Amino acid sequence: MDKTRIPLLVAATLSLAACGGGGGGYNGFPVAVAPAPPPVSAPPPAPAPAPEEKRVQDTRTLFAPSPADAATTTFAALVADPADTAGINAATSRWQGVLGGALYRVEVPANWNGKLVMYAHGYRGEGNQLTVDNPGIRRYLIQNGYAWGASSYSKNFYDVRAGIEDTNALALAFNTIAATNNRTLAAPSKIYITGVSMGGHITAAAIEDEAFATENNKVKYNGAAPMCGVLGDTELFDYFAGAQVTAQAEAGVPKYPFINWTDISAQVVGTLFTAGFPTAPVTSTPGVGVKYQSIVKNLTGGDRPIAAVGFAYGGTFPIVMGTFGGDGTINGILNKSVIDTNRFVYTIDGDAAGSATLNSTVLKVTAVPDANRLRTDGLRWIPKTNGEFKIPVVTLHTLGDFYVPFSMEQIYQKRVAAKGNGNWLVQRAVRGASHCDFTTQEMAETFDAMIKWERDGTKPAGDDVVTPAVVAAPTYGCTYTRNTINVNDDTTASVAQLRTVIAQSPGGICPP
Repeated sequence: MDKTRIPLLVAATLSLAACGGGGGGYNGFPVAVAPAPPPVSAPPPAPAPAPEEKRVQDTRTLFAPSPADAATTTFAALVADPADTAGINAATSRWQGVLGGALYRVEVPANWNGKLVMYAHGYRGEGNQLTVDNPGIRRYLIQNGYAWGASSYSKNFYDVRAGIEDTNALALAFNTIAATNNRTLAAPSKIYITGVSMGGHITAAAIEDEAFATENNKVKYNGAAPMCGVLGDTELFDYFAGAQVTAQAEAGVPKYPFINWTDISAQVVGTLFTAGFPTAPVTSTPGVGVKYQSIVKNLTGGDRPIAAVGFAYGGTFPIVMGTFGGDGTINGILNKSVIDTNRFVYTIDGDAAGSATLNSTVLKVTAVPDANRLRTDGLRWIPKTNGEFKIPVVTLHTLGDFYVPFSMEQIYQKRVAAKGNGNWLVQRAVRGASHCDFTTQEMAETFDAMIKWERDGTKPAGDDVVTPAVVAAPTYGCTYTRNTINVNDDTTASVAQLRTVIAQSPGGICPP
């Protein structure tokens, strides 16, 4: 993304009106003529805003694409599948390049339907190598005539701001890229956005009124499908902190300094889990470890099917513990701590007295109030999902995810409802045990539901994500779970393995 910022323009306009009067005729007396008013000068222009502060993320420069990627102008066609319409996959236009410091991929079917889908990938970690993904629903898109585009983003780390700007920049460059590659296309009639994990955050934030008002690359999307998304934005990091301070408390070191986690990590892990952590299955120690597991379950969405399987086999909670001890700047995305745990009321299943003791003794972490404030040079450093949108949105989330947990859906639903926009949101749960471990059919059906809603005006069905008794029902998540695996699509091996574990677990199989 071009990091040159366009300064705010301040224009002053001045309209002068003059009124004149004439005498009503000679009356024998001289008529006094009022002197002309002095000229009015236009006020001086307002000063340009002071340059924004810098952060660690702004100093990171090792994000250039590899020479091999930068020199490649195309990418492989999608492998054929028996269910495909023959010949469509190989007949697409496929372009790869670099735009604003980010890699991109664009694919357009020969029978393009005039609509463009932007895909936002998930968190890439802290390395210096940019990579771009094909969307998991690529087959659905090509077979149904959609063009798609995907950016690597110009920065790694948890940079949702860069993700939105670079994804939007690619959408705006779509026709230019096509023309440069000798294919003249009309401007897209509709633009949709979908993404996973951090890309789900990008998807949800990109459609917000605040984002459109403050972003530099402006795109109005017609519909969105965030999947396994960080829909509670910075509240995800509050959850990580809540999981840490309760782990410390249950292990007997409640007031130990938050950022000094590494001093006590071995003691805490050894107290709460049996030997072998973090290798699956993760097993909680009897008593204190089981209590801690219930605290985490209640932080992440409450009683729900597949939660125990996800904790033990999904591999996501050890990742959560790997975030413990941070300074709240989200690894340099912010300059001040955004973490706050004061709103949490922790619950140990079946232990009211223990819950009360925990809440009275646990360490509290408080955010710096302006850590993630609005900026004068574009989007917030961590863009918000405020619930201010009026386009069809369909979300998808697994129940066993402890990294970006199901509680993100609950937070999002409450925000959207508070803004009066609940009629624009449909949410769906599936019985997956890990993070984003959807089958391609589950993802395609989610996106297709959003498309048909936007096209036909008929709101699709979804799940109630906030009523505890509904979410805790043994059959919850069955309606939209599709366990059939397509061996020609990506990430299916791990999904198949986990679906097998679920099927072998008590209550794991949905009724026919």
